[in-house]
Amino acid sequence: MDPDLDEVELPRGLALAWGVAAHPQQRGPKRELSLERIVDAAVEIADSDGLGAVSMSAVAKQLGFTTMSLYRYVTSKDDLLLLMGEEALGAPPLSISEATGWREGLVRWHDETMAVYTAHPWLLDLPIAGIPSTPANLAWMDAALGLLVDTALDAQEATAVLLLMTGHARWQAIVNHGYTDQARETGISPDGLDRQVAEVIGQLVTAEQFPHLRVAIDAGVFTAEGDPLAFGLERILDGVDLYLQARSEGAPAATPSALQQPPETDAFPKDPKVREARAARREAEKAAREAAKRVREAVKREREAVAQARERQAAARERQA
Repeated sequence: MDPDLDEVELPRGLALAWGVAAHPQQRGPKRELSLERIVDAAVEIADSDGLGAVSMSAVAKQLGFTTMSLYRYVTSKDDLLLLMGEEALGAPPLSISEATGWREGLVRWHDETMAVYTAHPWLLDLPIAGIPSTPANLAWMDAALGLLVDTALDAQEATAVLLLMTGHARWQAIVNHGYTDQARETGISPDGLDRQVAEVIGQLVTAEQFPHLRVAIDAGVFTAEGDPLAFGLERILDGVDLYLQARSEGAPAATPSALQQPPETDAFPKDPKVREARAARREAEKAAREAAKRVREAVKREREAVAQARERQAAARERQA
């Protein structure tokens, strides 16, 4: 730790995470309560009952102390949440840096991130309020950037690749967690749930209303073997690979600043013709939404009419019998 950090004005939570915060004086020969015990208890509660179950009073009760005694170590719940995230995330496994190439390493980084989310799904509920600022988060970031250090990417490009991996891992974890929760509540496996929903959707979706989706459903996209999210990850890495090849051959960097373009809607905001055209577009979009609503209502009436016709037909057959 840089000794100069002792003089940096850090928020209490960050100071605790970096180990530069002042700790309360301990009285007596035995330290009965500690910041580590508080954080461990909070993580245990979150793992068992979710992030919503974590409160200063709940942690204090689990430890057998008063709520006020906790505030001598951690001054707010926000600081506690920050430290919980640090504890759950931990250090990146060495297997990441032992990969034989950047692609294998990024897949390991992605899978290890997924493993953390699986072990502590409440991490997905923690707010993202800015760039990484705690040691564990930065260590994972450093591990990913280390995999790209010998490539043709500059620092901005490598960080952008890292964000791609982070976003995909987080999204996949959210999907997996949703499936896990639903399976636990219903007692039905994720594959079973998919088959049930696919059957219902297959009956509701018509070629007239959703022509492209109907083709996809008939092709079995909702029940097909394989993992579309894993497929997506591989295609992301294919894109990175192609970009790396281009950079190695001398192509200029497509850094985020070079990619930023002003939105078309910001051009000529006061030009009367532009404003008139935008107003017309909004009216057309509104009309399209209303038309789509009428289509849905018509489809609903059609289904109801068909159902009633079937009932009348069945009743007629019964009378004839």
